[in-house]
Amino acid sequence: MAHSHEHAQHGEQGHVVPVSTFFKVLVALLILTVLTVAVAQINLGKWNIVGALVVASLKASLVILIFMHGKYENKILWTYIVIPFVLLAIMIGGIFTDDPFRDHLKPVQVEQKK
Repeated sequence: MAHSHEHAQHGEQGHVVPVSTFFKVLVALLILTVLTVAVAQINLGKWNIVGALVVASLKASLVILIFMHGKYENKILWTYIVIPFVLLAIMIGGIFTDDPFRDHLKPVQVEQKK
């Protein structure tokens, strides 16, 4: 982000995003929020968490690209943006690969006293 500070010191204006873009992103985020609620209401079995993560990733991507001006940054900054997401994907992937090998708990039946 030091790049934008350098421009400000020399009297240059940073990247200007049209207001209409912010409204489009707002509408997209609201639609994705409704989609998040809809996905939460549907029983997708083991795919529930995948559906929630996909929608959350889309929303985070919009915020990073537009509101944080990531779309207009240089390649070195993109490296710092992408690496944490890759590490997060590796950790989540590790959890998903571990889950099928676990003994899942079975419901406990409690005897009622008479």
